Amino acid sequence: MDLAKLFSIIITSIFIQNYVFGRVLGICPYMGVSKKVESSIGMGMAIIFVISIASAVTWLIYQYMLVPFGLEYLQTIMFILIIASLVQFVEMAIQKMSPNLYNALGVYLPLITTNCVVLGVAILNIQEGYNFIETIVNGIGAAVGFTLALILLAGVRERIEYSNIPKPFQGVPIAFISATCLALAFMGFAGMQI
Repeated sequence: MDLAKLFSIIITSIFIQNYVFGRVLGICPYMGVSKKVESSIGMGMAIIFVISIASAVTWLIYQYMLVPFGLEYLQTIMFILIIASLVQFVEMAIQKMSPNLYNALGVYLPLITTNCVVLGVAILNIQEGYNFIETIVNGIGAAVGFTLALILLAGVRERIEYSNIPKPFQGVPIAFISATCLALAFMGFAGMQI
């Protein structure tokens, strides 16, 4: 096991090719849940769990069920079924353990199933040719990067709420401008040599 490669994968997936800022995936929940830091942290924890487990399970299903039988063309359908099952489990757990968080996340919690970050990570793990450990590391890194993006934008949006913003920029426009500034800041990591 090459620790330098694993370190490179995790740093790349969190900062250099962040799935929100670099690959522009998962923008709907990114903009929808990032109004409050508390709900962003809750969504981030759910995403970390789903992406980490989904990465491992989808890799195993692909390598040991789809490839041996020549059914690689079914990967998207299988991956969506696996992700939907995991999201259903997470939704039931959050509803039982933290009803306030469940209500704060609202419609965005079940939408993790269709969150393109979750499916994108699973598919890109296969396309990149990662082994099982690299797949898990990339999944965790991608999920942590997504959570970082959520929390950063939520912090900015909470501060903006108390600022004197011109009327045409209030609400969604200033949120998009803030998200753009964060994405530009993360582009600074693109020149890193690992």
